[in-house]
Amino acid sequence: MFKNVIVRVPSKTISEGLTSADEGKPIYEKALVQHENYVSALTKTGVNVTVLGPEDDFPDSCFVEDVALCTSKCAIITRPGALSRRKEAALPDMLEALQKFYDTIEYIEDPGTIEAGDIMMVGDHFYIGLSARTNEEGAKQMIAILEKHGLSGQMVEMKEMLHLKTGLAYLENNNLLVAGEFKTAPEFKDFNKIEVEISEAYGANCIWMNGYVIVPEGYPNVQQKIEALGYKVLVVDTSEYRKIDGGLSCLSLRF
Repeated sequence: MFKNVIVRVPSKTISEGLTSADEGKPIYEKALVQHENYVSALTKTGVNVTVLGPEDDFPDSCFVEDVALCTSKCAIITRPGALSRRKEAALPDMLEALQKFYDTIEYIEDPGTIEAGDIMMVGDHFYIGLSARTNEEGAKQMIAILEKHGLSGQMVEMKEMLHLKTGLAYLENNNLLVAGEFKTAPEFKDFNKIEVEISEAYGANCIWMNGYVIVPEGYPNVQQKIEALGYKVLVVDTSEYRKIDGGLSCLSLRF
């Protein structure tokens, strides 16, 4: 069960965020409303939400998931692969927020790069995608830290997706949403795979929260498949974040 969540309010500079999508620039006012609705949905799942203020110097800083991995034993500050995001991992208010919940905080060091959007937690085991943002050295450091704390990790080769969790979402109870290249990845053969069509690939980025699954708005087939498994579904519009390669999981740290 998750007890706590950390989010960061989007900044007025959000329209300058990194993107590979060809969907125009996000509109700040709309992004703000969508963020408020996202926090409201999280609150419905029974967690305590810590809201950090906007950081105008960092257009992507609302995507807090990438800068830290929150485990049951420790928090690990990452070293983002995107140069423009590297200093986000050292923002004092994030460190302060994590220190309220964790006695132990570990760090990924140069030359390792890793963004936690590439890390999927399944119990005490962590799948780490090797992407344009996460290199082998970063993954090795992360696995060493996890093992030091009695947890485990493994690397997953990737070719297509921006982040591992762009195309995967673990919904607990061995249920795994899979899209694109991960449908046939051998690492996930033993899961009950719920396949997401290419037309709804963005909808693969959902989050399980204490028996609820938060699903992005506009992906009815994904929503239907999740409801058919018996989960309570909360739908949140993240269309402004999609414009800068962001989804539901990117917007929060959950632990």
